Amino acid sequence: MTSEAAPVRPRRVAMVSVHTSPLAQPGTGDAGGMNVYVLEVSRQLARLGVEVDLFTRTTSAAQPDVVEVEPGVVVRHIAAGPYEGLSKEDLPGQLCAFAAGMMRVAAHAPPGYYDLVHSHYWLSGQVGWLAADRWGVPLVHTMHTMARVKNLHLADGDDPEPRGREIGEAQVVEAADRLVANTEREARELVELYDADPARVAVAEPGVDLVTFAPGSQTEARAALGLPPDAVLLLFVGRIQPLKGPDVLLRAAAELVRRRPDLRERMVVGILGGASGSGVRSPMGLDALAERLGIADLVRFVPPVDRPTLAAWYRAADTVAVPSHSESFGLVAVEAQACGTPVVAANVGGLPIAVGDAGLLVDGHDTADWATALGRVVLDPEARAALSRRAVEHAQGFGWAATAEKLLEVYTQALSRPKDVSINDAERLTGIPRAVIP
Repeated sequence: MTSEAAPVRPRRVAMVSVHTSPLAQPGTGDAGGMNVYVLEVSRQLARLGVEVDLFTRTTSAAQPDVVEVEPGVVVRHIAAGPYEGLSKEDLPGQLCAFAAGMMRVAAHAPPGYYDLVHSHYWLSGQVGWLAADRWGVPLVHTMHTMARVKNLHLADGDDPEPRGREIGEAQVVEAADRLVANTEREARELVELYDADPARVAVAEPGVDLVTFAPGSQTEARAALGLPPDAVLLLFVGRIQPLKGPDVLLRAAAELVRRRPDLRERMVVGILGGASGSGVRSPMGLDALAERLGIADLVRFVPPVDRPTLAAWYRAADTVAVPSHSESFGLVAVEAQACGTPVVAANVGGLPIAVGDAGLLVDGHDTADWATALGRVVLDPEARAALSRRAVEHAQGFGWAATAEKLLEVYTQALSRPKDVSINDAERLTGIPRAVIP
């Protein structure tokens, strides 16, 4: 009788995020929840004893080739095309250059330096597919968003995702040893829309930084941000693009003021974020919309801010609106709830999981429905206080450490199916010790 081999944990992972750097400010350009996800899980994996090299595209001549984030987490900037001026849609033409850059980095190390490749978003999946095949290691892939899902839930006037992206995603789904979904719903979408093998799909829900995003004084937060202490603050946080639906909040706020004119003196509508995606190509004109709705004097447009300041905005708000048309998870919702702020969110994608029973879910994007839901929160102090308590409790189940633990299980499962060369035997077979890449 032969005994089963002990599970093999990876010692070093190549994490790939081609189109957006984990060091970028969320809310600017294409930086968003995925950036937070990649950086936070890498930190947690390092604390579990797994070293992570994060590969991302160089977007400025000022960026060093290598940035050590903390012990065990290194960001490696790869030159692929012009540093600036390339949109996400231009990047498929630079994937070969990016892959070549990754190969050059790995060429400085002995065989078996990386045990596994984990790619994020379909562009990275294309590169990760090549790298994993070249190195003879498993490929784990996380979609984050999917073209076929987004195209089923387009906002009015938004551009559909191109056919080329759908094809590229399908190729990555077929090539990956394991696919990581943010929610059970996303796992079903991978199976139903991309014919993924259910046995290769695992769920690892994203987390939240429960130290930075924690309850605090609303009064102190408003004072720090220069907001009136008696304001009724409705807040949107995210990239400014049709997919995220910031216009839904403006229309609902205008309707709420129409219903309750007494709110005009105190209402503040905060729109916190920068233009992204189709919102760059075709600006949404939110300022003009606010003028047409008669609430321009109530709206504050705030550029992306650092994490501690973002937490202050959450604490200052009476409610955070997440009116997305499609959302794989909804990190903003969990961050807000961790700060004790009730959330009103669209009943789409992963938002029912992110919000749970601690907030309000709205079917569709009808202005009247959204105004009613927002009013239920901001006009009823007792209901708002009850939602706030439930929000904090709900958010406690989404720490990044739990996400990393689940990912480590997925990695271990992927490594149980050896490729052409056993990566963990590479040192023994070659006699070359694992080394640090310069």
